[in-house]
Amino acid sequence: MDQHQRIHDLPDEQKPREKMASLGPAALSNEELLAIFLRTGTKGASAIEIGRHLLRKHGGLVALARMDLGELCKEHGLGLAKACQLLAAFELGTRAARDDSHSIRLQNTLDIYHFLAPQLAHLATEKLFIITLHGNGKIIKVRELTSGSTNQTVASVSEILRPVLIDQAPNFIISHNHPSGDPTPSAQDRTLTSSLAKASLTMGLNLVDHLIVGRPQDGTKGYYSFHQERLI
Repeated sequence: MDQHQRIHDLPDEQKPREKMASLGPAALSNEELLAIFLRTGTKGASAIEIGRHLLRKHGGLVALARMDLGELCKEHGLGLAKACQLLAAFELGTRAARDDSHSIRLQNTLDIYHFLAPQLAHLATEKLFIITLHGNGKIIKVRELTSGSTNQTVASVSEILRPVLIDQAPNFIISHNHPSGDPTPSAQDRTLTSSLAKASLTMGLNLVDHLIVGRPQDGTKGYYSFHQERLI
């Protein structure tokens, strides 16, 4: 697209909405998907150009999803209405992944990571999730247990085990995110996991894993599994 060319002036096969109708959403680039939400550009910049600028400035979709409403409103070409639309889109994606959970079976660490990463990897503050499981690995329920600061979320062993007992679940997983992107466990993470594993064993419950979700960086895998490290 020529610089500053309006979407209206593009051939139909290059317009984001028409392209989606013809080829499906997977055929669109991230900037084209953003343009559909933005709908209109500004003087001198099309919606596609605004989307491209946002992605380049902040480093991609994950970084955009981590921004709060106030930050997004300050971006050129957005404003309150469009910023709200973007945040709503990110939140709908997170909820869709969570709502479809009852048909999902978590059988290994990668299953857990691929299920949780879309919900946790983009968050700007730490959140602790607990997933209760049937004996065959199918999800009973996913709960957000606590929400903390940019580098800490706090929960006690009893707070974690309470929903496991309520669901009468034989197996459960806990997971939290590190907003920095580095999934290396803190001393507090290690202490909590050790105490939780011991308490679970005493009560006849199975702590399947404690997964810390970060983001892949410099060839790293983007998560830390206490199960894989044989610490559970």
